[in-house]
Amino acid sequence: MIKDNLIKFNNAVQNLKADVGVVVYSDDMNEEIFNTKTKWQTGSTENEEAILSDTNPHSELTWTKVKEEMDKL
Repeated sequence: MIKDNLIKFNNAVQNLKADVGVVVYSDDMNEEIFNTKTKWQTGSTENEEAILSDTNPHSELTWTKVKEEMDKL
């Protein structure tokens, strides 16, 4: 069930906005983890390493919208 939530989270994010790079530092997903333990890719270095941010740069990817999409999956 826990890993299913992460799979649903990743699928929901991709369904809402394709090609978004996101890393979750948790075994589960809920609103607190979304807000505190999720890193968002904001670019890449010249060596093609991801540049990650604690701040979600995608205003269309709110917890409410992502959770709604997760519930559909």
